[in-house]
Amino acid sequence: MKRFVIAALMLSGSAFAAQAADCGKVTIADMNWNSATLIANVDRFILEHGYGCEAELVPGDTMPTGASMTEKGEPDIAPEFWVNSMREAIDKGVEEGRLAITGASLSDGGEEGFWVPKYMVDKDPSLATIEGVLKNVKMFPHPEDDSLAGFYGCPAGWNCQISSGNLFKALNMEEAGFEIVDPGSGAGLSGSIAKAYERGEGWLGYYWAPTAVLGKYEMVKVDFGSGVDDKMFKECITQADCADPKPTMYPPSEVWTVTTGDFSKKHEEIAAYLGKRSFKNSQMNGLLAWMEDNQADGEIAGIHFLKENEAQWSSWVPAEAAEKVKKALAEL
Repeated sequence: MKRFVIAALMLSGSAFAAQAADCGKVTIADMNWNSATLIANVDRFILEHGYGCEAELVPGDTMPTGASMTEKGEPDIAPEFWVNSMREAIDKGVEEGRLAITGASLSDGGEEGFWVPKYMVDKDPSLATIEGVLKNVKMFPHPEDDSLAGFYGCPAGWNCQISSGNLFKALNMEEAGFEIVDPGSGAGLSGSIAKAYERGEGWLGYYWAPTAVLGKYEMVKVDFGSGVDDKMFKECITQADCADPKPTMYPPSEVWTVTTGDFSKKHEEIAAYLGKRSFKNSQMNGLLAWMEDNQADGEIAGIHFLKENEAQWSSWVPAEAAEKVKKALAEL
């Protein structure tokens, strides 16, 4: 694992040792998807250089990291935790003081929905609504059958295949002339968007944010006119045996920064930083697109973010810490 050594250049001898001793070793979960590894690397750089921590990334994934933090008290920080996937366990951990939620990694939460290209909505604003989509089925060509319209669903086996399929049924899309298209894979789904964009064609399907695809291609989420019905979504839309699905927008997924309870108590200043450190989906989409275009890993992307967004991250930390981080960046 790569480690930065610039802190040694920033602070000499006893001064650096004193700060490092004060903060000590901090372990940060490096989750295995791009937005999470980017945030983890931003946290590592800021904690190492701004707060004098001995910050270390450790491999992570949602379920094992959540279980380890709850049962073993490590790692100290999970920068991007999709809480709904372990809601009961996380709530219990917080209630018992073994975990703490410090803030929102993604300020507008994880986002799911049915999307159409922005260039279609620019020509016909009604296509931003399901009513407009269903009145214009011929604008969404099926890739294999000219007599049908195509709705790109989730690849077989993905959890979102259930929710998107139930909403397809709830919105009476088959009766309107649509058929669900299985893209075969995540790459197939994103590729279908890219292909539509290259040709300026109609496209309708399920997608989510933050993703590189929504950073590269401007898409508009279709409004079902239903608002969010949490009960319907949880008890029916997400269930394979949902017999009578009703329309509801996807509720935002809560994406939080989680620490162990002990860490937040011992390091209130760092917990305060984590409480302020947050990204909007629109910004993260762009960062993920940059990562993909530049074949950048989380470390490179983290440095890119810090160099290009000084005003933003400087507001997350005390002025003294900000100056130290700026100096470290300048010496890269």
